[in-house]
Amino acid sequence: MTIGDQILYEDNHLMAINKLPGQITQGDKTGDPCLADLVKDYIKERDHKPGQVYCGVIHRLDRPVSGVVLLAKTSKALSRMVELVRTRNFEKHYWAVVKNAPPQPAGMLENWLVKVEERNKSYVVSNGQARAKLARLEYRDIAVSDGGYHLLDINLHTGRHHQIRCQLANIGCPIKGDLKYGAERSNPDGSISLHAYSITFEHPVRHEPVTITAPNPEIQHMFNIVSL
Repeated sequence: MTIGDQILYEDNHLMAINKLPGQITQGDKTGDPCLADLVKDYIKERDHKPGQVYCGVIHRLDRPVSGVVLLAKTSKALSRMVELVRTRNFEKHYWAVVKNAPPQPAGMLENWLVKVEERNKSYVVSNGQARAKLARLEYRDIAVSDGGYHLLDINLHTGRHHQIRCQLANIGCPIKGDLKYGAERSNPDGSISLHAYSITFEHPVRHEPVTITAPNPEIQHMFNIVSL
């Protein structure tokens, strides 16, 4: 699959990509090709651009997570969109496949999280602990598969490190395939069953509401979801 096949939305200011598990959004210490660079190369070749192509990262997804990632094609769009994310005027919904049913069919999770750099992992701690940050999300248990897995719809209110993975594990619902946070076994492709399926925001130039959805055929088939 090429970057062109992953494009969900594009105009003169923004591009949305359906990120595959295993792809990294920005460059890291692994040195592996990142999504931002792949998009630059794609636009340069497609549009026959002689100079440098601009591509700014507005938000990120963890490497094993799939779903919609929004990129900026101009610095003006990037600065405006980053401000929307910072002020929480950027709505993000995820699907999380978990083995266990949550304690309640729907609810709000609020926890204080600390990231431990050397383990690249976050932990739930008590309020007041050094470096702890408040994490908040809403969830709804929306479907059960034939194999007994539950599909949770997650509305993310904050953007902490590994937030969904950590908070769901804390209530006894580790995400399918997520060995780091307590899953019994890995997924065959090394992914975890967490998918960013929808974002909603105000367009930085046209100031109109925009909603972008990202399909995930595997999860949709698992839970008989016909359309987003």
